[in-house]
Amino acid sequence: MRHMGHSKRRPWLIAGGLIVLIALITVGVIIRQAQARYQSSVYTGSNASQTIDAKQPISILLLGVDTGADGRIDKGNSDTIMVVTINPKTEKTVITSIPRDTLAEMVGTKETNVQKLNAAYNIGGSKMAKASVSKLFNVPINYYATINMGGLKQIVDAVGGVTITSDMDVTFDNITTTKGTHHLNGTQALSYTRMRYQDPRGDYGRQLRQQQVMRAVLTKLAKTSTVSHYSKLLSSLKGNLKTDLSFNDLVALATHDRANMKNIKSTQVVGTGAWINTSSYQILSTKKLQAASDAIRTQLGLSTESLSNMETKLNKLNPTYDGVNNQNYDTNGLDTITYTDGTY
Repeated sequence: MRHMGHSKRRPWLIAGGLIVLIALITVGVIIRQAQARYQSSVYTGSNASQTIDAKQPISILLLGVDTGADGRIDKGNSDTIMVVTINPKTEKTVITSIPRDTLAEMVGTKETNVQKLNAAYNIGGSKMAKASVSKLFNVPINYYATINMGGLKQIVDAVGGVTITSDMDVTFDNITTTKGTHHLNGTQALSYTRMRYQDPRGDYGRQLRQQQVMRAVLTKLAKTSTVSHYSKLLSSLKGNLKTDLSFNDLVALATHDRANMKNIKSTQVVGTGAWINTSSYQILSTKKLQAASDAIRTQLGLSTESLSNMETKLNKLNPTYDGVNNQNYDTNGLDTITYTDGTY
């Protein structure tokens, strides 16, 4: 087994996964002339890629990538990880946030490799990220969208800012959003979604603020009717988004699944802290993994199945770990487990 520690460099997060996606859907309907530009600069699929059946549920993996300020999104750790499921039959959309520090198998390496889930994109790109999340919860991942954090500020500004209600004072990068209701511009919204260490809920509190800003932008998009706003949105996507959703896929979503955007639910998979080789991880119990798998599969119209994967096997090897009284988590037993999922 190959096991690696995680860099101590603090991540740059992007909270705009769903924001960008829905912005693109809306742009796709109103500005058809953007198709060529989109296909050449944003789309990463091929002519043989699967086309969305607007009558069937789909899942989209949203990755906010740690790439600093250079505008590149082909490498970096995916420090925001969300699975968005859209079900046109129930007219429901669910955003499921997954802790970036979740201990998980990197599906697709030559040898068994367990790291923090946010490393999958850095190691094997979107293909490995999709495969690793799929294996973790035993759910199909149909599409992905990778977003650079620079897009959030621009998108929020493009819709004229967002109104949020904060349940605490939030300070980051010398910008403070006090407890209460505020109208935030792009810079303020970015600060609001990035603070982590002063929040008693840690990364889980940050996930809630990310989802809050997403819903606020969606509310603004639903009310926006001028082409100038969509032109700004389109410009904000350049260099900030890569996805295997084609332009026609987005048009299909906008045409057939618009009702889903009126019924959006946000949820989190919550783990417990553990120390492995001097690095801090989040461990998802088998019970919580199974509950998340059941919820996502049900949302996708699939029957539930009993989970059996790397994580459930590791949990069995650590019967005394509870994340409170005992935060030591042993991975040595993995030496007897082999996987042949392919290579990168």
